[in-house]
Formats: sequence, structure tokens, C-alpha cells
Amino acid sequence: MSQSTESTTESNPFTKPGFIIAAALVVALIAAAIVIFLLPKGQDTAQPAPAASPGSTTAAAPTKSADAAGKSVCGLPSSTETALGTAPKSKWELVGKMAAPTDPKTFGPGVTDGDGFRSCFANSPTGALYAAANIVSLGSSGTQDELKLADKSLVPGPGRDAAMKAAKTRTSTAGSGETAQVSGFLIKSYSPTEADVDLAIKLPNGALAHSVLSLRWVAGDWKVKASDDGQIFNGVAQLSDLSGYILWSGV
Repeated sequence: MSQSTESTTESNPFTKPGFIIAAALVVALIAAAIVIFLLPKGQDTAQPAPAASPGSTTAAAPTKSADAAGKSVCGLPSSTETALGTAPKSKWELVGKMAAPTDPKTFGPGVTDGDGFRSCFANSPTGALYAAANIVSLGSSGTQDELKLADKSLVPGPGRDAAMKAAKTRTSTAGSGETAQVSGFLIKSYSPTEADVDLAIKLPNGALAHSVLSLRWVAGDWKVKASDDGQIFNGVAQLSDLSGYILWSGV
């Protein structure tokens, strides 16, 4: 508790430049857990999940067609929903050692290439959620090329450029034998072109943390908006429990 803000920033791996959800994500999360438990409890606490609108369903019903901005690059259906108040019923697959949701015909990933890179998610709140969880899982797998992850997963601009530059100069580190797992979520904001997805993560030691991934709809898919120095995580903080989050997990 006595640690200064300056020293916390210096030691917190989430505040350092680079595409941290590459193979070293699990190591970074574990290290961050040590730091975030020194932060005041209740800092950046989660807000209650929004109530589902009357008549809404767990999985948003797709529209028959999407406008040009909402068309998925691989033809997945879009949705007119703007919120997600309950957990989708999901099939989960291990990506490395982290479970990722999969529904290739409705929410994504609609495309998995020969290297195991997963892309193409639906233009819907559930599609944005699936994109966030899959991108984090890819980064933790230890099998993905960090440069490719940055190039394919980030919104074009200074943030992606910084992440790719860092990836070129950094020796990739294989993930640890343990991994974190998604335990819950909140869709903090959503429009057909922008989404903020708050993921609650259970660390290997049982501790809970959370972070927000900001997504943008670019060329028919969801991509992560990185800050100008290449950071992709926002508001990393300790969670004492999952109160206020929608429980959602593949393990």
C-alpha cells in the first residue's frame, strides 16, 4: 500500500510499451498480480452489468443483412443489439492453455489459418466479446508470432506501429506452464464501430484481475485499439471477487 504511484508504474508490465499479449502474457499477468495487490482495493471497480432489455435473448438475433460498415469479412451475420446482459452459451476450445469461445458460423472466429491465428468476428456485442477473449487467448498461447499478432490484431496507426517495432526488437518468451483464464465480462460500451470489453481474469494463483480492451470495427473485423506507445490493456486492477461481472468461463 505504501508503494508510490511512480514505482508501481515502473514495475507494472501492463504499463510498459509493446504487445504484451504475446507469448509472455501469463508471465506478465502473474507479475502484474503482485503489483495490483498493492493498489488500493476498490480502485477502478467494476460497474454492475446493464439489465437486459425486454425481449432480448442471450445471443443477439442476427439481421438478414448488414449495412456496409457492419459486413463481416467472412460473412458472419451482424446484429441490431447494442448490449449484452447475460452470458452467451458458448463452446470453448483451448488455445494453448487458455480457453477461448468459438462459434464459427455466428459469432466467430470465422477464420482460423494454418498457424492457428483466429480472426473474423461478428458485428455484434457477442462478436466483440468473442474477439476480445480470442485475442487474449492467442497472445497467451506461446505459439503465435508476436509480430503477426500485432499486425493482424491491432487497429492501424501509431499504436500498432509501436507494437510492431517492439516485437521486432524483442526476443519472444514462451509462456509459463500455467495460464490465466477468462472468468467474466462486462460490455462497458458498444456501437457497431466501437466497443469496450472488460474481461475479468483468474490468475494461476487464484487471484482475480481485470482489464478493458477497446475494439474498433476495421475492414470487416474487430481489432484492438492500442495506445500510441503500443499498450493494449486499459485500467488493469485487482478484483476482490466477481461481483458486478457477468460470469462466463470455459473451465
